[in-house]
Amino acid sequence: MFSVAMADTINAKSILQNNASLSDYFAQQFEHLTPFNVLVALLLGLVMGLLVAFTYKKCYRGVLYSPNFSLTLVMLTLITTPVVMCIKSDISLSMGMVGALSIVRFRTAVKEPLDTAYMFWALTMGILLGAGLYVVALAVALGIAVILFVLTFVHFTNPNNYLLVVHYDEAAELDIQEMLRRLVKHRRLRSKTVTRTGSEMTVEVRLDNRQDLVAAILGIEGVYDATLVACQTEAGA
Repeated sequence: MFSVAMADTINAKSILQNNASLSDYFAQQFEHLTPFNVLVALLLGLVMGLLVAFTYKKCYRGVLYSPNFSLTLVMLTLITTPVVMCIKSDISLSMGMVGALSIVRFRTAVKEPLDTAYMFWALTMGILLGAGLYVVALAVALGIAVILFVLTFVHFTNPNNYLLVVHYDEAAELDIQEMLRRLVKHRRLRSKTVTRTGSEMTVEVRLDNRQDLVAAILGIEGVYDATLVACQTEAGA
């Protein structure tokens, strides 16, 4: 009986020690961070990331919008936030993180220079939220979003650039030129190809509104087909 009691006592002591060490472990883990702070930071990171992605979608001026890139912006904000929360209170961990990031090589090429700015914006939001600067993060996010919307609105008040590609019979060229002179104020001949089967002309045009230029060109006798392609060249380039 005495040996059984001793064994039970030893087992109870070991359980208490294990529980104490486990509680000490969790206390050490949440010494500088609490689950509530992490949850709040992640929720704010989600809101800020969605704001960045929404601004990117509405201000996108390219040809093909990528929803995956918008999701990437949200993920960048969410991932950066807890990383900064962890390294801001530990110097050794922050130095190790800097060293780890210095050897990373990103192979994905960013096609649009403006996309890089959006990525830095998402990272900045994560850094500010991870540092606990919630008011500053909100002010920065709203300020940048408003500025981008204003700049985009100013950009789209200018005529949009297009490339008009026309295949036609050589005898119809004068009629095409006259039609372009009446409908398009700003135009520039980019290329012209003449073959035995017909001619091809590429003209850069700037349209103030969504007028049906293609239908008007197709109405000219001798025009085989006409194509209007969005052009991202700057005005006057």
